[in-house]
Amino acid sequence: MKLGARILKTGIAITLALYVAQWLDLPSPVFAGIAAIFAIQPSIYRSYLSILEHIQGNLIGAILAVIFGITFGADPFIIGLTAIVLIAINLRLKIENTIPLALVTVIAIMQSPAEGFLEFSFIRFGTVMIGILSAFLVNLVFLPPKYETRLYYKIKETTDDILKWIRISTRHASEHNLLKGDIENLRQRLLKLEQIFTLYKEERTYLRTNKLGKSRKLVLFRQLIVTSNRALFTLKMLHRFENELHHMPTEYQHYLKAELDHLVNFHEQILLKFVGKIKQNNTSEMFEEEKFNKKMFLDEFMRQKEEWCHTECNPDDWYQLFPLISRIVDYSDQLEHLQKLMHSFQNYHNDEFNIRTREEE
Repeated sequence: MKLGARILKTGIAITLALYVAQWLDLPSPVFAGIAAIFAIQPSIYRSYLSILEHIQGNLIGAILAVIFGITFGADPFIIGLTAIVLIAINLRLKIENTIPLALVTVIAIMQSPAEGFLEFSFIRFGTVMIGILSAFLVNLVFLPPKYETRLYYKIKETTDDILKWIRISTRHASEHNLLKGDIENLRQRLLKLEQIFTLYKEERTYLRTNKLGKSRKLVLFRQLIVTSNRALFTLKMLHRFENELHHMPTEYQHYLKAELDHLVNFHEQILLKFVGKIKQNNTSEMFEEEKFNKKMFLDEFMRQKEEWCHTECNPDDWYQLFPLISRIVDYSDQLEHLQKLMHSFQNYHNDEFNIRTREEE
């Protein structure tokens, strides 16, 4: 089992919050530990936003708890009513992420002893805030993960699996139900890629030169993810029309396999170029003789339809393959766009490139 950075940060934040609360000799330091659990975030920027929202949400919860506690007492029904009002206010203010911890604050304050209620309320509110501040401090001290390296390898691993299945599918060697389950798994992995990309996008840079460089890399990573999505869409269409493809002329099946092999090889080549494993001067020459030609691809599709359906098939059956053909063309367009971005970036901004290979880590 591998412990992630957020797991370690959570444990350290809880420890720090409990130690600080005990050092200050606060009653019920457990509330500081609970607050640290809710306040820990995967990035510094999100931690900054979180602390602002949690201060606001917990302040509202503390005020409501004091007002309802003094006015109506600490009956369980009153505590539940206070919670409802708090949830409604936080939803109205669009800070719903703070609701769980704000509810903890409400319960902690309203369960304070009747004697010295206000004093205990402030102490318990302060205890919760110690947990929030501890989590923020841990996020500041711990360097954020290297999102560029992490993102690249997640993209490469997911894309490699997609391309592997495309090769298998074009050779009619895939098991239908197994591929169906793996397509869903690949879709979930691409969704997680989007989440990592969002975290990388949210990380703030403060120098103008760094901002421009990061903007260029964001465009490149976005296109990498888009292209991987198009590869998955192509795989879905191959899976969906597996039976129809099997009944196409053998000559066209071989042609389609060869064209998809060209695209898959091209995609792999770009991923390797991304980390400098392919020389820039040789990249344009590689697979040049096998380069995908969109016009020829569409012309061949129509030619095969005219020849085969003239005597042996219903043209409507052939036209069912249009969604697959359009996906393949779209995939090729996205690959070409990715190649242009990569070429521009590595020729004019290669000094900004700091992806570390796994051998260097």
